Amino acid sequence: MVLVTFTSQEQLDPYRRRNDVPFTILLDPDRSAYRSFGLGRGSVRRVYGWRAIGRYVALFRGGRLRDLRPATEDTLQLGGDFVIGPDGILVWGHWGEGPDDRPSVDDLVAAVRRAASG
Repeated sequence: MVLVTFTSQEQLDPYRRRNDVPFTILLDPDRSAYRSFGLGRGSVRRVYGWRAIGRYVALFRGGRLRDLRPATEDTLQLGGDFVIGPDGILVWGHWGEGPDDRPSVDDLVAAVRRAASG
């Protein structure tokens, strides 16, 4: 498994600690890989819509606003999840429409298993 992120080299260690990433991280500071996979930027309304406001309210009510850290990256950059087969061919992809748009773990595991079995 590999994580591709556009975080800077300076932010890599704090990013790894903050997100507890146990696998290889590749840096894409100019976002060329993001563009290659067709990952654009979301609108302010989509990224900071009612769901995000609800999360901030829940953090506030739970006394956890102090857990928030200032953003160090482009918060509008959309992400995705992709499975590349052993032959280097994209076999499955999920192009996120917002920060909370992620595939299920079951879908990811199934895609990896299909890719591994050929």
